[in-house]
Amino acid sequence: MLFNQAVDKRVSPRKYCRFKRYRIRYVDFKDPIFLAQFINDQGKILPRRITGNSLKFQKKIAIAVKRARFLGLLPFVTDGFHEREKDE
Repeated sequence: MLFNQAVDKRVSPRKYCRFKRYRIRYVDFKDPIFLAQFINDQGKILPRRITGNSLKFQKKIAIAVKRARFLGLLPFVTDGFHEREKDE
């Protein structure tokens, strides 16, 4: 009897690639507010399994974030970057 019982699985909303859904073709490294969506509080790039991006756009995001960091538009390590963004 125990083997045939249904296992309680939580159904989460399906992840999707927002770039494919909204037909975004270019990831702009000069837009730090947009790129901040893909960075956690420590300044690390969020993985695909969390953001739901496709492999193609995850690579483009990684390149754009690295370019923005090099130019000083995004910090390498954050000290409340998301908090400052909300204040503005």
